[in-house]
Amino acid sequence: MSQQDKPEVGSLSWFDLTVQNTEQVRDFYSKVVGWKPEPVSMGEYDDFNMNSPESGRTVTGICHKKGPNEILPSQWLLYITVANVEESAKSCTELGGKLISPPKNFGNYGKYCVIEDPAGAVCGLFEPA
Repeated sequence: MSQQDKPEVGSLSWFDLTVQNTEQVRDFYSKVVGWKPEPVSMGEYDDFNMNSPESGRTVTGICHKKGPNEILPSQWLLYITVANVEESAKSCTELGGKLISPPKNFGNYGKYCVIEDPAGAVCGLFEPA
């Protein structure tokens, strides 16, 4: 990812949905919205990139509620770009929030974590590589 491709700190950089019934939800959004699913191998199962029917560009993901995702709420989860995910996670807990999923590496893409703010709203934080 070049510096030009990196999302701006503070911007919404990704959205995904983690659910038990991934294939049913994938098919639901394929028909309702028109997204075209593309399997993403997770080893023993596939998650799905959902692509625009017009451009083919990946616009979101639908993920299985398994492994590290099993603790995530079944909701559309937005990811906010931060400069340093560890520092942001620390600030979250110091300011009355909760760390739902601690910082993890996301392959060559960067790092992420999932937090809950003091009002109970949940979001992901993403630090691009």
